[in-house]
Amino acid sequence: MKRLFSLLGILTILFVQSIQAFPLQDDMEMTEVQDSVQVADAVEMEEPVMEEPVEEEQLNFHQELKKRFIEGGPGFMGIVLLCLILGLAIAIERIIYLNLSTSDSEKLTAEVESAMKSGGVKAAKEVCRNTPGPVASIFYQGLDRSNESIESAEKAVIAYGGVQMGQLEKNVSWISLFIALAPMLGFMGTVIGMIQAFDKIEAAGDMQPSLVAGGIKVALLTTVFGLIVAIILQIFYNYIIAKIDNIVNDMENASISLMDILVNNKK
Repeated sequence: MKRLFSLLGILTILFVQSIQAFPLQDDMEMTEVQDSVQVADAVEMEEPVMEEPVEEEQLNFHQELKKRFIEGGPGFMGIVLLCLILGLAIAIERIIYLNLSTSDSEKLTAEVESAMKSGGVKAAKEVCRNTPGPVASIFYQGLDRSNESIESAEKAVIAYGGVQMGQLEKNVSWISLFIALAPMLGFMGTVIGMIQAFDKIEAAGDMQPSLVAGGIKVALLTTVFGLIVAIILQIFYNYIIAKIDNIVNDMENASISLMDILVNNKK
Protein backbone atom coordinates (compact mmCIF):
# COMPACT_ATOMS: atom_id res chain seq x y z
CA MET A 1 0.00 0.00 0.00
CA LYS A 2 2.86 2.38 0.81
CA ARG A 3 4.46 1.65 -2.56
CA LEU A 4 1.16 2.45 -4.26
CA PHE A 5 0.92 5.82 -2.49
CA SER A 6 4.53 6.65 -3.40
CA LEU A 7 3.95 5.78 -7.05
CA LEU A 8 0.75 7.85 -7.19
CA GLY A 9 2.51 10.79 -5.55
CA ILE A 10 5.32 10.68 -8.12
CA LEU A 11 2.81 10.49 -10.98
CA THR A 12 0.96 13.51 -9.58
CA ILE A 13 4.17 15.57 -9.40
CA LEU A 14 5.07 14.60 -12.98
CA PHE A 15 1.56 15.51 -14.14
CA VAL A 16 1.76 18.96 -12.56
CA GLN A 17 5.23 19.56 -14.03
CA SER A 18 4.07 18.47 -17.48
CA ILE A 19 1.20 20.94 -17.30
CA GLN A 20 3.60 23.73 -16.38
CA ALA A 21 6.13 22.74 -19.06
CA PHE A 22 3.66 22.49 -21.94
CA PRO A 23 1.18 25.35 -21.67
CA LEU A 24 -1.97 25.38 -23.69
CA GLN A 25 -1.07 28.53 -25.55
CA ASP A 26 1.57 26.74 -27.66
CA ASP A 27 -1.03 25.34 -30.04
CA MET A 28 -2.76 28.71 -30.35
CA GLU A 29 0.53 30.53 -31.04
CA MET A 30 1.44 28.04 -33.74
CA THR A 31 -1.94 28.58 -35.40
CA GLU A 32 -1.45 32.36 -35.30
CA VAL A 33 2.01 32.03 -36.90
CA GLN A 34 0.61 29.89 -39.71
CA ASP A 35 -2.19 32.40 -40.32
CA SER A 36 0.28 35.31 -40.51
CA VAL A 37 2.45 33.39 -43.02
CA GLN A 38 -0.56 32.75 -45.21
CA VAL A 39 -1.52 36.44 -45.12
CA ALA A 40 2.02 37.47 -46.07
CA ASP A 41 2.04 35.07 -49.01
CA ALA A 42 -1.27 36.42 -50.21
CA VAL A 43 0.05 40.03 -50.09
CA GLU A 44 3.15 39.12 -52.12
CA MET A 45 1.00 37.45 -54.78
CA GLU A 46 -1.26 40.51 -54.75
CA GLU A 47 -4.27 38.37 -54.04
CA PRO A 48 -7.13 39.77 -52.06
CA VAL A 49 -7.29 38.40 -48.59
CA MET A 50 -10.75 37.16 -47.72
CA GLU A 51 -11.78 38.15 -44.26
CA GLU A 52 -13.13 35.15 -42.42
CA PRO A 53 -15.34 35.46 -39.41
CA VAL A 54 -13.37 34.95 -36.23
CA GLU A 55 -14.60 31.88 -34.44
CA GLU A 56 -13.57 31.07 -30.91
CA GLU A 57 -11.60 27.88 -30.86
CA GLN A 58 -13.43 25.20 -28.96
CA LEU A 59 -11.29 23.16 -26.60
CA ASN A 60 -11.85 19.52 -25.87
CA PHE A 61 -12.30 18.24 -22.34
CA HIS A 62 -8.61 17.55 -21.76
CA GLN A 63 -7.52 20.98 -23.02
CA GLU A 64 -10.23 22.75 -21.02
CA LEU A 65 -9.25 20.87 -17.86
CA LYS A 66 -5.60 21.68 -18.50
CA LYS A 67 -6.42 25.36 -19.03
CA ARG A 68 -8.47 25.63 -15.83
CA PHE A 69 -5.80 23.76 -13.87
CA ILE A 70 -3.14 26.27 -14.97
CA GLU A 71 -5.41 29.25 -14.28
CA GLY A 72 -6.13 27.99 -10.78
CA GLY A 73 -2.44 27.75 -9.99
CA PRO A 74 -0.61 24.41 -10.07
CA GLY A 75 0.49 24.90 -6.45
CA PHE A 76 -2.84 24.52 -4.66
CA MET A 77 -4.48 22.62 -7.51
CA GLY A 78 -1.68 20.05 -7.37
CA ILE A 79 -2.23 19.49 -3.63
CA VAL A 80 -5.97 19.02 -4.15
CA LEU A 81 -5.23 16.64 -7.03
CA LEU A 82 -2.96 14.64 -4.73
CA CYS A 83 -5.83 14.36 -2.23
CA LEU A 84 -8.04 12.99 -5.01
CA ILE A 85 -5.47 10.41 -6.14
CA LEU A 86 -4.66 9.17 -2.62
CA GLY A 87 -8.34 9.07 -1.67
CA LEU A 88 -9.23 7.09 -4.79
CA ALA A 89 -6.33 4.69 -4.18
CA ILE A 90 -7.56 3.91 -0.67
CA ALA A 91 -11.19 3.67 -1.83
CA ILE A 92 -10.36 1.23 -4.65
CA GLU A 93 -8.23 -0.90 -2.30
CA ARG A 94 -11.06 -1.02 0.26
CA ILE A 95 -13.68 -1.88 -2.36
CA ILE A 96 -11.58 -4.77 -3.64
CA TYR A 97 -10.96 -6.02 -0.09
CA LEU A 98 -14.63 -5.76 0.87
CA ASN A 99 -15.77 -7.56 -2.27
CA LEU A 100 -13.34 -10.38 -1.52
CA SER A 101 -14.61 -10.47 2.08
CA THR A 102 -18.22 -10.90 0.99
CA SER A 103 -19.42 -14.49 1.16
CA ASP A 104 -22.66 -16.46 1.24
CA SER A 105 -23.14 -16.88 4.98
CA GLU A 106 -26.30 -18.95 4.62
CA LYS A 107 -24.51 -21.48 2.43
CA LEU A 108 -21.55 -21.55 4.84
CA THR A 109 -23.88 -22.08 7.82
CA ALA A 110 -25.59 -24.98 6.06
CA GLU A 111 -22.24 -26.57 5.18
CA VAL A 112 -20.94 -26.19 8.75
CA GLU A 113 -24.13 -27.68 10.19
CA SER A 114 -23.94 -30.61 7.77
CA ALA A 115 -20.27 -31.18 8.57
CA MET A 116 -21.01 -31.09 12.30
CA LYS A 117 -23.59 -33.83 11.90
CA SER A 118 -21.42 -36.01 9.68
CA GLY A 119 -17.85 -35.49 10.92
CA GLY A 120 -18.08 -33.44 14.09
CA VAL A 121 -16.21 -30.26 14.99
CA LYS A 122 -13.08 -31.24 13.08
CA ALA A 123 -14.96 -31.51 9.78
CA ALA A 124 -16.74 -28.21 10.42
CA LYS A 125 -13.41 -26.47 11.11
CA GLU A 126 -12.04 -27.85 7.85
CA VAL A 127 -14.99 -26.30 5.98
CA CYS A 128 -14.28 -22.92 7.60
CA ARG A 129 -10.56 -23.22 6.86
CA ASN A 130 -11.26 -23.70 3.15
CA THR A 131 -13.73 -20.79 2.96
CA PRO A 132 -12.43 -17.19 2.63
CA GLY A 133 -14.01 -14.23 4.36
CA PRO A 134 -14.50 -12.90 7.90
CA VAL A 135 -17.61 -15.02 8.55
CA ALA A 136 -15.66 -18.25 8.05
CA SER A 137 -12.87 -16.94 10.32
CA ILE A 138 -15.38 -16.16 13.07
CA PHE A 139 -16.94 -19.60 12.68
CA TYR A 140 -13.52 -21.20 13.02
CA GLN A 141 -12.78 -19.34 16.27
CA GLY A 142 -16.14 -20.34 17.73
CA LEU A 143 -15.71 -23.98 16.73
CA ASP A 144 -12.18 -23.97 18.17
CA ARG A 145 -13.67 -23.16 21.61
CA SER A 146 -16.65 -25.45 21.28
CA ASN A 147 -15.00 -28.20 23.36
CA GLU A 148 -15.00 -25.88 26.40
CA SER A 149 -18.40 -24.24 26.87
CA ILE A 150 -20.98 -22.22 24.96
CA GLU A 151 -19.97 -19.09 26.90
CA SER A 152 -16.32 -19.48 25.88
CA ALA A 153 -17.28 -19.98 22.24
CA GLU A 154 -19.53 -16.94 22.35
CA LYS A 155 -16.78 -14.77 23.85
CA ALA A 156 -14.34 -15.96 21.17
CA VAL A 157 -16.84 -15.13 18.42
CA ILE A 158 -17.47 -11.64 19.83
CA ALA A 159 -13.78 -10.89 20.32
CA TYR A 160 -12.73 -12.09 16.89
CA GLY A 161 -15.72 -10.29 15.34
CA GLY A 162 -14.29 -7.03 16.68
CA VAL A 163 -10.95 -7.85 15.11
CA GLN A 164 -12.56 -8.54 11.75
CA MET A 165 -14.55 -5.31 11.96
CA GLY A 166 -11.31 -3.40 12.48
CA GLN A 167 -9.87 -5.04 9.36
CA LEU A 168 -12.93 -4.00 7.38
CA GLU A 169 -12.68 -0.37 8.52
CA LYS A 170 -8.91 -0.12 8.00
CA ASN A 171 -7.77 3.14 6.29
CA VAL A 172 -11.38 4.32 5.81
CA SER A 173 -10.73 7.30 8.10
CA TRP A 174 -8.14 8.57 5.58
CA ILE A 175 -10.88 8.92 2.97
CA SER A 176 -12.94 11.09 5.32
CA LEU A 177 -9.81 13.16 5.97
CA PHE A 178 -9.31 13.84 2.25
CA ILE A 179 -13.03 14.66 1.91
CA ALA A 180 -12.65 17.39 4.54
CA LEU A 181 -9.18 18.48 3.41
CA ALA A 182 -9.89 19.02 -0.31
CA PRO A 183 -12.51 21.83 0.00
CA MET A 184 -10.51 23.44 2.83
CA LEU A 185 -7.45 23.62 0.59
CA GLY A 186 -9.68 25.01 -2.16
CA PHE A 187 -10.99 27.73 0.15
CA MET A 188 -7.45 28.55 1.21
CA GLY A 189 -6.45 28.95 -2.43
CA THR A 190 -9.47 31.20 -2.95
CA VAL A 191 -8.56 33.43 -0.01
CA ILE A 192 -4.95 33.71 -1.16
CA GLY A 193 -6.11 34.52 -4.70
CA MET A 194 -8.41 37.25 -3.38
CA ILE A 195 -5.55 38.75 -1.39
CA GLN A 196 -3.39 38.77 -4.51
CA ALA A 197 -6.19 40.43 -6.48
CA PHE A 198 -6.49 43.23 -3.91
CA ASP A 199 -2.71 43.61 -3.92
CA LYS A 200 -2.88 44.24 -7.68
CA ILE A 201 -5.64 46.81 -7.17
CA GLU A 202 -3.59 48.54 -4.51
CA ALA A 203 -0.50 48.57 -6.73
CA ALA A 204 -2.46 49.91 -9.72
CA GLY A 205 -4.14 52.59 -7.62
CA ASP A 206 -7.35 52.14 -9.58
CA MET A 207 -10.39 49.88 -9.24
CA GLN A 208 -10.23 48.29 -12.69
CA PRO A 209 -12.86 45.60 -13.35
CA SER A 210 -10.36 43.45 -15.24
CA LEU A 211 -8.08 43.20 -12.20
CA VAL A 212 -10.93 42.24 -9.88
CA ALA A 213 -12.66 39.82 -12.27
CA GLY A 214 -9.47 38.01 -13.26
CA GLY A 215 -8.29 37.57 -9.69
CA ILE A 216 -11.66 36.37 -8.45
CA LYS A 217 -12.00 33.87 -11.33
CA VAL A 218 -8.59 32.37 -10.63
CA ALA A 219 -9.31 32.24 -6.90
CA LEU A 220 -12.67 30.48 -7.29
CA LEU A 221 -11.22 27.74 -9.51
CA THR A 222 -9.45 26.19 -6.52
CA THR A 223 -12.72 26.11 -4.58
CA VAL A 224 -14.56 24.44 -7.45
CA PHE A 225 -11.85 21.83 -7.86
CA GLY A 226 -11.77 21.14 -4.12
CA LEU A 227 -15.55 20.68 -4.00
CA ILE A 228 -15.46 18.32 -7.01
CA VAL A 229 -12.80 16.19 -5.30
CA ALA A 230 -14.84 16.08 -2.08
CA ILE A 231 -18.00 15.04 -3.95
CA ILE A 232 -16.21 12.22 -5.79
CA LEU A 233 -14.60 10.86 -2.62
CA GLN A 234 -17.86 11.22 -0.67
CA ILE A 235 -19.62 8.89 -3.12
CA PHE A 236 -16.93 6.23 -2.70
CA TYR A 237 -16.93 6.73 1.08
CA ASN A 238 -20.68 6.20 1.41
CA TYR A 239 -20.49 3.06 -0.75
CA ILE A 240 -17.68 1.64 1.41
CA ILE A 241 -19.53 2.40 4.66
CA ALA A 242 -22.69 0.75 3.33
CA LYS A 243 -20.66 -2.30 2.25
CA ILE A 244 -19.06 -2.56 5.70
CA ASP A 245 -22.46 -2.32 7.42
CA ASN A 246 -23.82 -5.15 5.25
CA ILE A 247 -20.86 -7.39 6.04
CA VAL A 248 -21.07 -6.62 9.78
CA ASN A 249 -24.79 -7.43 9.84
CA ASP A 250 -24.06 -10.64 7.99
CA MET A 251 -21.36 -11.50 10.55
CA GLU A 252 -23.76 -10.91 13.46
CA ASN A 253 -26.54 -13.04 11.95
CA ALA A 254 -24.08 -15.82 11.13
CA SER A 255 -22.70 -15.73 14.68
CA ILE A 256 -26.19 -16.25 16.09
CA SER A 257 -26.69 -19.20 13.74
CA LEU A 258 -23.35 -20.68 14.85
CA MET A 259 -24.37 -20.44 18.51
CA ASP A 260 -27.60 -22.28 17.71
CA ILE A 261 -25.61 -25.02 15.96
CA LEU A 262 -23.26 -25.41 18.93
CA VAL A 263 -26.16 -25.52 21.41
CA ASN A 264 -27.88 -28.20 19.39
CA ASN A 265 -24.64 -30.15 19.14
CA LYS A 266 -24.21 -30.08 22.94
CA LYS A 267 -27.58 -31.72 23.48
